[in-house]
Amino acid sequence: MLIEILRVDPLAYLLIALSLVGAIAMHEFAHALAADAQGDRLPRAMGRVTLNPARHLDPLGTLCLLLAGFGWGRPVEFRPTALRSRRFGAALVALAGPGMNLLLAVAGAFVQTLMDDSGDTFWLFLSYFVAINVLLAVFNLIPLPPLDGSRLLTIFLPPRHQGILFFLDRYGFLILLVLIFFGGFRFVGPIVDTVEGAIRNFVG
Repeated sequence: MLIEILRVDPLAYLLIALSLVGAIAMHEFAHALAADAQGDRLPRAMGRVTLNPARHLDPLGTLCLLLAGFGWGRPVEFRPTALRSRRFGAALVALAGPGMNLLLAVAGAFVQTLMDDSGDTFWLFLSYFVAINVLLAVFNLIPLPPLDGSRLLTIFLPPRHQGILFFLDRYGFLILLVLIFFGGFRFVGPIVDTVEGAIRNFVG
């Protein structure tokens, strides 16, 4: 748990907390921006097309984040029917969040390549920042509501299997909690390591 890191290494706790808050805020901002770019003005009217983290952080989710290292931001509300593309619009909004996290990971890794001192505090911050953004991107692409990957099912599932979506919308969150608490996502770690390694190789 993140709170245990606070007792052992307060600096690491602070750097991880800042990375988590920044990554989640930018993730939600990307959702809002994608919806706004496709013609839905609801996120803008709700003040979500902004880089201000306070507009994107959920109080309970942030508290859980700072204590346990697992939390959530305020979901961005948007109207799929207001998007220019009725079929792909919602999926594009969903992909914008993980896409932003991957872009942030690439940017962080690139800045690290320009730095010489691996013991520098900012260098350590970037290490956490890259890893956390990759983790958020990979985790959110899991096709279970309320994660972003569930939106992709609307594209790839044939009409005769749309009943799966109704089932997941109803029970997806419970399934997600069970998998989290009983270690059902052990496969995420190796994927995160592979993606992070690919990003670091890409930036040189």
